[in-house]
Amino acid sequence: MKQAHTALDGGSTPDQVVHPPNETSYVKLRNEILAGGASDTPGVEDTAGGARAVVGLGIIAALLAWLAVASVWSFVFVVLLLVCIFLHEVGHFVTARWTGMKATQFFLFMGPKLWSFRRGETEYGVRAYPVGAYVRIIGMNNLDEVDPEDEPRAYRNQSYPKRMLVICAGSLMHMLIAVSLLFGVYATKGQLQPNGKVAIGKVVQHDPADIAGVEAGDVIVSLEGLPIASADQFVSQIQRRTPGDTVTLVVERDGVQQTIMVNLVNNPNPGPNLGKAYMGVQSGSQQDWQGMSIVDAARHSVTDLGEAAWLSVGGVVKVLNPVNIYSHLSGSNTDQSTQPTTVVGVSRYSDLIGGETGVGGILIMLAGVNVFVGLLNLFPMLPFDGGHAAIATYERIRSRRGQQPYRADVAKMIPVALTMMGLLVFLLLAGLYLDIVRPLG
Repeated sequence: MKQAHTALDGGSTPDQVVHPPNETSYVKLRNEILAGGASDTPGVEDTAGGARAVVGLGIIAALLAWLAVASVWSFVFVVLLLVCIFLHEVGHFVTARWTGMKATQFFLFMGPKLWSFRRGETEYGVRAYPVGAYVRIIGMNNLDEVDPEDEPRAYRNQSYPKRMLVICAGSLMHMLIAVSLLFGVYATKGQLQPNGKVAIGKVVQHDPADIAGVEAGDVIVSLEGLPIASADQFVSQIQRRTPGDTVTLVVERDGVQQTIMVNLVNNPNPGPNLGKAYMGVQSGSQQDWQGMSIVDAARHSVTDLGEAAWLSVGGVVKVLNPVNIYSHLSGSNTDQSTQPTTVVGVSRYSDLIGGETGVGGILIMLAGVNVFVGLLNLFPMLPFDGGHAAIATYERIRSRRGQQPYRADVAKMIPVALTMMGLLVFLLLAGLYLDIVRPLG
């Protein structure tokens, strides 16, 4: 379920459904973008199984098993993320059934069917491409062909409150998941709070720190005799020096303090720090779990959700900004806080988080991902859920009391939707590329 807003003049009513005589690949793609899922011909969808299901599901299971061996924390994160995606669609499905709409399909993943079964009027199953999931509700727009006897149960014929409830249910589910995750962690482990120590997270090979003998995991005690209490302070003190200077770095390793002399060089990385003094390490402030009461856990789980939502709004704008994407691809922007990423990059980063903070850190990270995805999905443009919400709102504004409800002609949105799809594909490919050449962390 996903999709739009711009000018939608030239409305039509449900009985003006367009029936293409031959469904070309373009028409099928168009219908699936507008409907938010597969557009199999009504009444002839066959369940899937057999050898293809065994092979396909076997490949998916093998990939998950490989991930579990390669990185247990990445495996935990990916599995939990799949659960969140499933619950997103549960939100759509349950509210659709509750409001009387007809849901014909509930699938995990996209693409060709691997395995499915039918219970009542709904087909449940798994598809081949491990990207997203969907619930197919009939009559999402004026181009969606619906059997006449099912027309009263079509999405487009429901009241505005019912349509908004169903289309926003996925994002609401993400917010409920986020609050639940935060509350669970806060109530059992507490919050992560800085303990005043700064540790080396990564040492760049063949750079000054590596040559001098600095190791990942070293706790920084002082730099040039100045005690270090935060990662920002450490970076600031390095950049106050001049390339070519030799600095005295005191670190604690296995409980023993060591003094290391590091020769600083020019920062070779493109961006605002280019040419500044550079050591070749990544550092971070260490954190400890600080317990809290159940009441405080409940309060912070809600207030922290609001803070995460505010940060995610800015994140959505940055991620969907083509200029930002290009600046990262060209190397002119190395700020990882604005770098496009995919589940590949986030799962790799989760390995670092899990190693440092355990399952509690993974769950907090997953809560942040849920907030971001929930807000991104409300973006008022096809193929996001927010596009459907925008269309429903536009139709509600254009409808007049005592007259037949206005129905927007979504055919006029197809160029916009396809453009948005192109941007999303570009974002996916750019994110994958950056995840490989410049991984997070």
